[in-house]
Amino acid sequence: MQAAVAPGEPGDDLATTVAMTMRQMGVVGLPRNYEIFYEALSGSNPRLSLEVIELGNRPTQEQLDQLGRKYFAQNHNQSIVEQARNVIAQELEDIASLLRSERTHLERYGQILDQTSGGLNSREQISRELLQKVANAMSMATRSTIDHGQQVAETLHEKSAELESVKSKLEEYKRLADTDPLTLLWNRRAFDKEIADIYNSEKGILFKALILADIDRFKAINDRYGHPVGDRILKTIADIFRTSVSESMFVARTGGEEFALIVDGISEQSTHEVADHIRLLIEQTRFGSSQAGAEYGPVTVSMGICMAAEGESADDLYAKADRALYRSKLDGRNRVTCHSELTARGGKSWMLYRKE
Repeated sequence: MQAAVAPGEPGDDLATTVAMTMRQMGVVGLPRNYEIFYEALSGSNPRLSLEVIELGNRPTQEQLDQLGRKYFAQNHNQSIVEQARNVIAQELEDIASLLRSERTHLERYGQILDQTSGGLNSREQISRELLQKVANAMSMATRSTIDHGQQVAETLHEKSAELESVKSKLEEYKRLADTDPLTLLWNRRAFDKEIADIYNSEKGILFKALILADIDRFKAINDRYGHPVGDRILKTIADIFRTSVSESMFVARTGGEEFALIVDGISEQSTHEVADHIRLLIEQTRFGSSQAGAEYGPVTVSMGICMAAEGESADDLYAKADRALYRSKLDGRNRVTCHSELTARGGKSWMLYRKE
């Protein structure tokens, strides 16, 4: 596989390189294959790049699909679920067969006991030799039943472990399906579930808040330096979000250059301080390439805050935080605005905004 495209190369050149590389390696031009090679050749995911190289010059579709399921699980949900369903169905059938076998074995053991008991009751005189034969037969039948039961128990234990493995894989795939592959933050799918949960309890409504953030003039950055540079900037900003908040805060990438934080248990003033701290860290971060001697910054973000108690629903909370965010845009960018400030202003002109 060819080396990753240099940061300064336009997106069209990268697309051409991806198409040529796939053709040279005999890879079918499926969208899911293009996704893998675009990510690998852009250099934004070094681990994926290494795994694609390890596949050799003629990877099979199954090998590529395995990479797709690993790095882009959100696009392979149906096949993952179908595969797990087949495995679980087979395991359940095997367990049912074992239980039927155990039932049959126990029924035979019961028949032996009944026949032996009946034979003893029908004899008026019982010799020592007869009792010895009966004892031997019973001992063998009992030992056989115990051995069979142990085998069934061991097999059931193995099946249980296999089902537990499937469960773990499904949980891992679910986590991957809720993860943004570029930044490794939660994605929009996970965010939608998290923000909806706020209004499932009075505690969530009273103590939670939403922070929305949008990178200023990000389209201009992509247009000037190319998408690989834009991807690296997104990853750096995601790392700043991740390392600047407590583990209890939910951080997601909700769109191309948009991020969201759901905070819990702090006041509006404290929420503003958290947001402004992140904003300042991003403003002070150097975005560039020492090897290429290029500077891509400064990069800034605009942010909007709305307390959950100000929203009537998840959609309303998001809309109000979004309005506060774009008030920050209109006021000059690189700032934090609370929705309560908009309410205090009393005007309606702020409600009519246009995205960059």
